[in-house]
Amino acid sequence: MEFLRFAAHGLRASFPNPSGAFFLEPVFLHWFYASCHILLLIALSLLWFCRRSSGGSLNKDRIENDRFLYYRVTFSTSLTLSLFYFFLCIYDLFWYGDDKGIFVKQLAIPLDLGVRAITWLVISAYLHLSMLPSSRKKFPALLKIWWGIYLLMSCSSIALDYFYYSKLDIMESYMWVMDLGSFFSALVLNYTGFFGKRVEDGSNHLQESLLNGGVSNPSGELSENDSGPGDVSLFTNASFLSILTFSWLSPLIAAGNKKTLDLRDIPQLDHRDSVDGVLPIFKSKLESCNASSCENNSGGNSEQAAHITSFNLAKALILSSWRLVFLTSIYALLYTVASYVGPYLIDYFVQYLNGHQTFANEGYVLVVAFIVAKIFECLTQRHWYFRLQQIGMRVRSFLVSIIYQKGLTLSSNSRQGRTTGEIINIMSVDADRVSIFCWYLHDLWMVPVQVALALFILYARLGIASLAALAATFVVMFANVPLGKMQEKYQEKMMESKDIRMKSTSEILRNMRILKLQGWEMKFLEKIAELRKNETNWLKKYVYTSAMTTFVFWGAPTFVAVVTFGTCVLMGITLESGKVLSALATFRVLQEPIYTLPDTISMVVQTKVSLDRITTFLRLEDLQKNVVEKLPKGSSDVAIEVSNGTFSWDLSPESSPTLRDLNFKILQGMRVAVCGTVGSGKSSLLSCILGEVPKIDGTVKLCGLTAYVAQSPWIQSGKIQDNILFGKKMDLENYDNVLEACSLKKDLEILPFGDQTIIGERGINLSGGQKQRVQIARALYQEADIFLFDDPFSAVDAHTGSHLFKECLLGHLASKTVVYVTHQVEFLPSADLILVMKDGKITEIGKYNDIITSGRDLMELVGAHKEALSALDNMELPKDCSSDIAEDDSANSKSSKQTLYEDKKDIMNSKVDEKEIQKGQLVQEEEREKGRVGFWVYWRYITTAYKGSLVPLILFAQIVFQVLQIASNYWMAWAAPVSKDVEAPVTVLTLIFVYIALAIGSSICILIRAFLLAMAGFKTATILFNRMHFSIFRAPMSFFDSTPSGRILNRASTDQSDVDTNIPYQVGAFAFTIIQLIGIIAVMSQVAWQVFIIFIPVIGLCFWYQRYYIDTARELARLVGLLKAPVIQHFSESLSGSTTIRSFGEESRFIDINSKRLDECNRPRFYNNTAMEWLCFRLDMLSSIVFAFCLIFLISLPKGVIDPGLAGLAVTYGLNLNMLQAWVIWTLCNLENKIIAVERILQYTNIPSEPPLVIEMNRPDVNWPSKGDLDLHDLQVRYAPHMPFVLKGLTCSFPGGLKTGIVGRTGSGKSTLIQTLFRIIDPTVGEIVIDGINISTIGLHDLRSKLSIIPQDPTMFEGTVRSNLDPLEEYTDEQIWEALDCCQLGDEVRKKEKKLDSIVTENGENWSVGQRQLVCLGRVILKRSKVLVLDEATASVDTATDNLIQKTLRQQFCDSTVITIAHRITSVLDSDMVLLLDNGFIVEHNTPLSLLENKTSMFAKLVAEYSMRSDSNFRKLDNL
Repeated sequence: MEFLRFAAHGLRASFPNPSGAFFLEPVFLHWFYASCHILLLIALSLLWFCRRSSGGSLNKDRIENDRFLYYRVTFSTSLTLSLFYFFLCIYDLFWYGDDKGIFVKQLAIPLDLGVRAITWLVISAYLHLSMLPSSRKKFPALLKIWWGIYLLMSCSSIALDYFYYSKLDIMESYMWVMDLGSFFSALVLNYTGFFGKRVEDGSNHLQESLLNGGVSNPSGELSENDSGPGDVSLFTNASFLSILTFSWLSPLIAAGNKKTLDLRDIPQLDHRDSVDGVLPIFKSKLESCNASSCENNSGGNSEQAAHITSFNLAKALILSSWRLVFLTSIYALLYTVASYVGPYLIDYFVQYLNGHQTFANEGYVLVVAFIVAKIFECLTQRHWYFRLQQIGMRVRSFLVSIIYQKGLTLSSNSRQGRTTGEIINIMSVDADRVSIFCWYLHDLWMVPVQVALALFILYARLGIASLAALAATFVVMFANVPLGKMQEKYQEKMMESKDIRMKSTSEILRNMRILKLQGWEMKFLEKIAELRKNETNWLKKYVYTSAMTTFVFWGAPTFVAVVTFGTCVLMGITLESGKVLSALATFRVLQEPIYTLPDTISMVVQTKVSLDRITTFLRLEDLQKNVVEKLPKGSSDVAIEVSNGTFSWDLSPESSPTLRDLNFKILQGMRVAVCGTVGSGKSSLLSCILGEVPKIDGTVKLCGLTAYVAQSPWIQSGKIQDNILFGKKMDLENYDNVLEACSLKKDLEILPFGDQTIIGERGINLSGGQKQRVQIARALYQEADIFLFDDPFSAVDAHTGSHLFKECLLGHLASKTVVYVTHQVEFLPSADLILVMKDGKITEIGKYNDIITSGRDLMELVGAHKEALSALDNMELPKDCSSDIAEDDSANSKSSKQTLYEDKKDIMNSKVDEKEIQKGQLVQEEEREKGRVGFWVYWRYITTAYKGSLVPLILFAQIVFQVLQIASNYWMAWAAPVSKDVEAPVTVLTLIFVYIALAIGSSICILIRAFLLAMAGFKTATILFNRMHFSIFRAPMSFFDSTPSGRILNRASTDQSDVDTNIPYQVGAFAFTIIQLIGIIAVMSQVAWQVFIIFIPVIGLCFWYQRYYIDTARELARLVGLLKAPVIQHFSESLSGSTTIRSFGEESRFIDINSKRLDECNRPRFYNNTAMEWLCFRLDMLSSIVFAFCLIFLISLPKGVIDPGLAGLAVTYGLNLNMLQAWVIWTLCNLENKIIAVERILQYTNIPSEPPLVIEMNRPDVNWPSKGDLDLHDLQVRYAPHMPFVLKGLTCSFPGGLKTGIVGRTGSGKSTLIQTLFRIIDPTVGEIVIDGINISTIGLHDLRSKLSIIPQDPTMFEGTVRSNLDPLEEYTDEQIWEALDCCQLGDEVRKKEKKLDSIVTENGENWSVGQRQLVCLGRVILKRSKVLVLDEATASVDTATDNLIQKTLRQQFCDSTVITIAHRITSVLDSDMVLLLDNGFIVEHNTPLSLLENKTSMFAKLVAEYSMRSDSNFRKLDNL
């Protein structure tokens, strides 16, 4: 009874108006609302029980197949309401628990809040566990009714709050928050309840695509028939609300949280962001800008390219996206204004807390102003950044596309002046840097605006002393001028050094095989290390200058504050706490533009350098457009006509023309042969017909479409079929005929996947002959009228050469115009016209029979050939060999044709399992880490330099800085009086001197931290670079065979750049923001620790969002890194094959491929950047909730409970809390994205290495090998564990001092045997013994340095003649000249002005292929090894030169073991022994004479084939 009386008394006492309406009293309403929620709990429990008892099963598959529209919003709102009411309940119990001792009032509010929290938690559980997996089409009626009632309850509460309780002054501020929160939540729930429904499968196509996407092919592209997100773009059709909140990205985030994303899972770009959408706009703007420049300079349209300037390019880039630029400027302005609202209001807030209230409800108005400004700040910043990255992506697309297109039109002089590595660097690094500048686009004009706003606030608070702040700000800004100039200089020098390094790296990677064969790889690694050392000299200066810039601008706000407050003291302006805090908050906001200003200036500098480099490249000379006059097909009987033609690769006045006095006419359907000695201008003649050689004088006319086969095969990485089709549609009959004509069918049967086999970069997994025949097949498949062949028969054996000539030139192309360069003079009599060239002129022209008797130059070539054939005269050949050959070929051809036709039919009519095919390919998909970036990556990065000893020092310096910063602000808030009428605790001088001391201390800490971070980052970058490059150079050749150079260059260029200049600051930023956040929390906990009630769960929710987001972002970032390589690789291949591309007229198709690959790279980049904004928007909103709670809490406190100055300090830091809380998560996510560059580099520091270069315990004698005996024992070799054996149990001996010729059809294993001898590939089974030593037991350097080789593909490096012959600098000039004379190049080099120091361009492009092969011969003559291998060493030289070379070799290596692989039978006929291989087996091994005596021997058949081909044309000519 006592309890009831007390309750009744409390109830009456709690009613402020006993005579009024009882039902409007707060206590009654709280009890009533609690009862309503309890009734709903009972109803939901009954509904759940009824459904369970009725046996209704939950369809758990529904969530995979369907989705419920607005379910997530409803579930999230319900769960948020539960948490909201729970924290309000805790807050009420804690703060108001002792209020007035009224039991009934005490019980009603927390009971209401607690019941509400439980009810909404139950509703959330019901939605998740029962409703979603069920087959319901809409939300349950019970819930929709309840949400309607809940809205009425919320509306009535707000009405009572405003019209009734506020007038009676019985309304607590946190109850306002509760009712407003309930009202907005009720609106959301009623909207979702009305429109929410289950969406069937068809409407959820994107979600299915994202979750069930297949695997992309190795190149990272999607085939035309692949089904994925298809043409869907999440952004295109998004609603306004979805765009505002970035919710349109949620399906992708959800998919990435459930599975590992692949390219197929990434939605398409909006058309306005694709290359096809943006490039035409950019081109038109650039043309208009150039046109105006030309007009201003009185130039014509033809000079527009020369007038491309950095300014014009930048102007065109901005005009192309002017709408987005304007929109982002609006966002930037709104963000800037919103960010200064808080600092402006702090003084009013402190005065309000001090009891100076200027109008009613001022506290609530201030809170609303703070929060609205924060929300505006969040929205504008997020959309500002989102649109900036959109502009950046478009800019990158513009630049890469136009650089690519320029690369396809460069003249020969321009190409010689710019290596592939330099151009790739411009495309990958410079274009990226210009696109990154878009993030800083508005910073330059924002700085004056921000300074003006800051000056306005400071003037309002501190009066005339604000001018001192302005002066101090300008001092800091001008202090950056010399630093900016230094950065510009160092950046430019660093990029120049990087260009040189990347150029050398690219060249070395292309020629790694020859480096390993010669044992030169470590010497060239030293060269790269030396180039890197030069680069790091500039890098060190750059990072230390950046550190100095960081110090200046981190200390800038403190410096400005000291000057301002010092001026106030000198001028006698009173420093009140509110004004001081307002000024400090202003300085803190001003810190952002001051802090970003060095970055902005640095980016302006870097962007200017990059724009200059890009415009310099775009101004390079194009191919002359008027070189060739192209006539319509069928308009003339003349296919090719050259009149008075003079052409030169080098247009400088002092150089003589490459070709001169050219006059010839080729009719339609003619076969024209071009012959001559090495360096006579044969290849240049074909190039001038194609318009590749600059024309000095004369005319060139061409009637019809052209197809071109280059002397050095150009093969794209990809399927063999794609290389042959070359963009044309599949015509199965024509395709089959082309394969037959090119003798490719047998090769395709041997290859593991036939024509679906993926070819490695530069055709690395094909033999030289196979590459040449694929190239010929590509030409034959095209519907061309004129076919140009540049010595296509040198790389194939005699039998295959005869077959190609007969089936291709005489058969398949019988009705076409064919011009073929050849050194095989046996193919000359079949020509309708012969052009004999010497010293760049056509010395003889006519039919074979006409000029053979009168022409001296042709007679020399034919005479040399007859001399070579004389070896056959003394050998009796089997008479029936030729018929056997014909029968065998016919049978093989028939079976091969049938087999391949059936295989093709199977491929066309059934779907090939791409995964299974990929497993067996040589070129595997690029290795990609999946899941979280391991902690070991971070640990290895931070402990690489000095074993991590600098890390504690850096952290300690930052911690001390943070402590001193907080101490200085705390000191000013505590020591400054709240108002004029309050006595200050310390004197003014003490106040300012302590503040200055603390400021100096914090500045010193920043200086130490900046330099230690720069030191650690620089050292780490250097170590990682050295480790990666050592690992790459020591990798086995199989790594380079299966790894496109684009992947390696991507790490050496882009990833290394990130490690050099970006990642140290990313790691530091994360650590520093964590320390700053802890500092802010510490300050706020001193003032209002109750804010932790909401702060802790919000932080937890932030980290949950971060984990939810990071799965998607991580894979998107990896895909970005992964998809850069195909763009670079395609670019590199296109540059090297630009002549072939132009000759086929395929420029537009390759431009389309580049656009497609660029879009594929941009897709994950765009969605990755947007995902960051998706996360930051949500984090900002959560941070705003914490800030709002803190403000409401502070104005709810009774007056005098807390010092207003310290409360203002809490608000000052609270303004930063909003930003910093999101910044911690942002830097964490950004770090995890960026650290992938370190992860990728670390991948390449752990490449399995080749065996040791030197084994000290088993080093051979200095004179080893002394005899040159070579024995094979059961040798079995394959290129990789997943690939078939190439050599299958070879056992034989090569006696020392003898010459052994190795012959066999293309692909029989000849080159593989040589690679095994040099241990490019180690035997899987068996061994090779040289002079009694198993070569597998000694070091690679000891082996390779003792052997010599002239490889199949002649290689020259950029540099000089001397450096190409003697890269290790071991020989004198006299020895080098002797070697040049021996290899028939002495006279050619003496003609050059610089002699041995004559320039050799990239890949030796300024030397003919034959001359390059002679240089390789000169290398081995210098080395004079006991074992010499000739791998098609004379394939690219004429017969006369070949005879001279063979004579030279016999003289120079008379006592050496010489192993010769040759397609010219005459090159092996004088061998002591012949080894014949077929399909990896030894078929024959004997002396040439013994094998020829055997009528059934394959060697006899090969000789007969060669002899028959030559005899038919030449022996009968003796009778002429």
